[in-house]
Amino acid sequence: MGLSKTERKLRIRRRIRKVSFGTEARPRLSVFRSNKEIYAQLIDDNKGVTLAAASSRDKEVEAKGTKSEVATNVGKAIAEKALKLGVETVSFDRGGNLYHGRVKSLAEGAREAGLKF
Repeated sequence: MGLSKTERKLRIRRRIRKVSFGTEARPRLSVFRSNKEIYAQLIDDNKGVTLAAASSRDKEVEAKGTKSEVATNVGKAIAEKALKLGVETVSFDRGGNLYHGRVKSLAEGAREAGLKF
């Protein structure tokens, strides 16, 4: 039979995490996508610390429009926070999701605002 949806996602997530590692100079941009919301964090894996976070639930993020438009706004918000911290390049961790739809919109929004990955 095959893998369930959650098992498949976990396998992909583990495969991504083998490669994607965040340092202070180049943190990991981790994306979590739920059915309603989308969250992004900049993580320093050496210290195990979240440097910055943004989500569609934040007041400064404009949560109007389609879910993809909101994800683009979250990407721009996390990029602005990263640039304030002096971070220009990140390691992108899509969290087991396909690079498609809202995850892609978030990544493109972050690139538009000046992050490199």
